[in-house]
Amino acid sequence: MGTTERERDIPLLPLRGLLVFPSMVLHLDVGREKSVKALEKSMVDDNLILLATQEEVQLEEPTKDQIYQVGTVSRIKQMLKLPNGTIRVLVEGLKRAKINQFVKEDEFFEVHITMLEDIIDDISEIEALKRTILNSFEQYIKLSKKITPETLASVSDIEEPGRLADVITSHLTLKMKDKQEILEQTSVKDRLETLLQILNNEREVLELERKIGQRVKKQMEKTQKEYYLREQMKAIQKELGDKEGRAGEIEELRKQLAELEAPERVKEKIEKEIERLEKMPTTSAEGNVVRTYIDWLMALPWTKRTEDNLDIKNAEKVLDEDHYGLEKAKERVLEYLAVQKLVERLKGPILCLVGPPGVGKTSLARSVARALGREFVRISLGGVRDEAEIRGHRRTYVGAMPGRVIQGMKTAGTVNPVFLLDEIDKMANDFRGDPAAALLEVLDPNQNDTFSDHYIEEPYNLSSVMFITTANAMHNIPRPLLDRMEMLYIPGYTEIEKLKIAEKYLLPKQMEDHGLTNDQLEVNEAALLEAIRLYTREAGVRNLNRMMETICRKAAKIIVGGEKEKVTVTPETLEELMGKPKFRYGLAETEDQVGAATGLAWTETGGDTLTIEVAVLPGKGKLTLTGQLGDVMKESAQAAFSYIRSKAKEWDIDEEFHEKNDIHIHVPEGAIPKDGPSAGITMATALISALTGYPVSREVGMTGEITLRGRVLPIGGLKEKSLAAHRAGLKTIIIPKENEKDIDEIPETVREDLTFIPVEHLDQVLEVALVKKKVSV
Repeated sequence: MGTTERERDIPLLPLRGLLVFPSMVLHLDVGREKSVKALEKSMVDDNLILLATQEEVQLEEPTKDQIYQVGTVSRIKQMLKLPNGTIRVLVEGLKRAKINQFVKEDEFFEVHITMLEDIIDDISEIEALKRTILNSFEQYIKLSKKITPETLASVSDIEEPGRLADVITSHLTLKMKDKQEILEQTSVKDRLETLLQILNNEREVLELERKIGQRVKKQMEKTQKEYYLREQMKAIQKELGDKEGRAGEIEELRKQLAELEAPERVKEKIEKEIERLEKMPTTSAEGNVVRTYIDWLMALPWTKRTEDNLDIKNAEKVLDEDHYGLEKAKERVLEYLAVQKLVERLKGPILCLVGPPGVGKTSLARSVARALGREFVRISLGGVRDEAEIRGHRRTYVGAMPGRVIQGMKTAGTVNPVFLLDEIDKMANDFRGDPAAALLEVLDPNQNDTFSDHYIEEPYNLSSVMFITTANAMHNIPRPLLDRMEMLYIPGYTEIEKLKIAEKYLLPKQMEDHGLTNDQLEVNEAALLEAIRLYTREAGVRNLNRMMETICRKAAKIIVGGEKEKVTVTPETLEELMGKPKFRYGLAETEDQVGAATGLAWTETGGDTLTIEVAVLPGKGKLTLTGQLGDVMKESAQAAFSYIRSKAKEWDIDEEFHEKNDIHIHVPEGAIPKDGPSAGITMATALISALTGYPVSREVGMTGEITLRGRVLPIGGLKEKSLAAHRAGLKTIIIPKENEKDIDEIPETVREDLTFIPVEHLDQVLEVALVKKKVSV
């Protein structure tokens, strides 16, 4: 090709994933139809063809817009047809050329081109660039190890700087875009600068690759070394017969960890602790601490749960099988089941069963677990005064343990048990912290999904647990703790309910425990009623259960001794077995009394009746109070006394009675402390009765606080007080008007036997309580 032919028409061969520089000699495999025709045309003419690279490698038939505008005019030196129809061509790159326009596009591409000459403008700078590039290329070869040192030698011999840039670029593994950029540059200086920048970038990348490779290799070597040493240790232990060694222990722990169902964070924590344990000497005391900690983390249930039995009919049947009465508590459990059936997952409720001892709070919680088909766990909080009992100890010493909550979860083995916290009102606090405050997190449905135990450290989810707490009295529970629980009051049982409980539950169970059959022991209903009335006085049924136990023991002795084959217990034979009655039937007076009124009191063990006696003695107006009364009760007596003085004339009482007489108010059972405002109207009634001589009806009981103006204020515990009145045989109860709303909570059997008279003023009380038949005193 003559140097004067700067412009001409020439066939074009588009290259895929390949770029040819001037001075390059290489083989091409040509298979596309258009490319083959371009080759044929070239061979017919002067063996010259333009080799230009297409922009996208995957294009089978590129258009003129998809081919780079600068290529290399090359000479076809050799052609060879291969068996598969492909033509192998040996080409030699001659000169850069730019496509001006496409002359032909149908059969093959033919283009009008302009030859491009190298521009050399600053010889000294080009020479400096040339040396720098050779130096960089040498370093590149050392790092790359893909180019032979011989290549460096052949490249170093090239004198022309433009050609040097082309040859070095052809040896580099670059993106096609970068190579094309160098091909398009006619300025030798620019070409060398671009190449130098590319070489430096490539060198940096290779340097990073080398560093990463060394790091990976080092890590692999460390891992292989550790594996090799472990295997050696195993082999040594096997030879020595040491199967209980630390390595065997670690292997077993890792096996357990692989099978453990727990959150990823917990598994990662266990893995770290296992690695710590592995590195510790066998004799290290800390090893035992770490091992115990790992055992705790693995023993806890993280995801395992029992399937709830959501059959409401079945739950109702189970609850009725185990307990008689307790309607409100049972209804609340059935409501929970119903909601659970409608929604997929409900946060466990926190119920607090409040009531006197022996009414079945703990056994009800056990029945709830049975009805739901859940595991049951019980922990007693009575006397707990250390915060660590709830939250656990920190792992700073050998004897550290998790708190009772986490211990309970381990015992349950599932994440959704029924968890009973018994005697929550009996907790105390001292210098070791306040356990009630620690329970706030456990019993808060919005916080307990991330309960933090000091020992376990990892957050533990308690939101699926159904917590049930029990207490005898609400006022002993701290207010913030009370706020997190739903209160369910379980009052004492009526005589009728106790009778049913004894017949259906207590007696059959005791007979079974004592090996007695119905053919050997029979206790009729009248005898059971006598036992309830004359031998027990309680809100619950614990003493009644002991009575049944005593009857069974005595019957067993009679039968085994051969005295009788069958023991029948009737009201007549009950005294022979049990001895003299401990109580008389009820506490109501047998006749109307002057200066004695029956009040109703509430205690932690349920309701009770309280007789208040008043004696008027000659004296100088001294008021004496006895019977171990609290401050509130003494104040009630003072208020009643002052009110009577203000109303003496209306009630036909000597207005100067307080100057001529001493008043003595006494509440029997002086060994028992008594306090509360609800004895106010009872004291006032007993005082007026003593001063007027009008007796108080023996069938009337009363409760209510009194003011200095004679108003009757509301009281608490009406249900328990009503049950006590019913037990005592009273017929009428005087209650504050504002307590009318509480009558619905009283069992129907009790409501039928009692007449409730709501009052707002003491005058209404006296109207009902006093018998208008004066008795001389």
